[in-house]
Amino acid sequence: MYVPHFNAMPDRREMRALVDAVGAAELVTVGPDGYPVATRLPIIWDDDRLVLHLARANQHWKGIEPDSPALAVVTGVEGYISPSWYATKAEHGKVVPTWNYSSVEFRGRVTVHHDEDWLLDAVTRLTELHEGRRSEPWQVADAPEDYVRKELRAIVGIEMAIERVEGKAKLSQNRSDEDRAGAIEGLRREGGPRERVLAAEMADVVAGQPRRRTPARSPTR
Repeated sequence: MYVPHFNAMPDRREMRALVDAVGAAELVTVGPDGYPVATRLPIIWDDDRLVLHLARANQHWKGIEPDSPALAVVTGVEGYISPSWYATKAEHGKVVPTWNYSSVEFRGRVTVHHDEDWLLDAVTRLTELHEGRRSEPWQVADAPEDYVRKELRAIVGIEMAIERVEGKAKLSQNRSDEDRAGAIEGLRREGGPRERVLAAEMADVVAGQPRRRTPARSPTR
């Protein structure tokens, strides 16, 4: 990942906050034909590993050899920044568009798991992670055991041993206060819900506060 020093996210707690809020990553591996394969998957960041699972019908897992290198990308809120919003446009016109975003990238090696007990533990933990936010959380044990076992046979587990993790928050930190304020106002005035969240994250950078995060998404298979 290309990370200029002013966009670096060195605090692992901040990276974890983004990952927990988004709840899913794009898992990228290289298939037997040499081409990359990607699947978006719900994840658990468990210290030095990621725990994921995908549908057995998804051919992606069949091309993963034990300890294959892989990339997992978690992307937060993002949006277009118009140069028309910058104060410096009126001064000299030397401005161009850009794209603001936050992301965390994991690099490591992945292994496929078929063991039902491993899979049950993985989906139970994933369920607890997301259902724990609800006032009346659903539990895996709420479903009939034979039904759960049948569903487990329809998925495969993926475990990534993390070798490197990097975070990047590109939120106009390299612009002047006036340009950044103009971009924030432009996003609020012309954008939709996504752009307003991006504006709030940029405003938090100005205020020196922890960045806000996109609400967590529901896990999918």
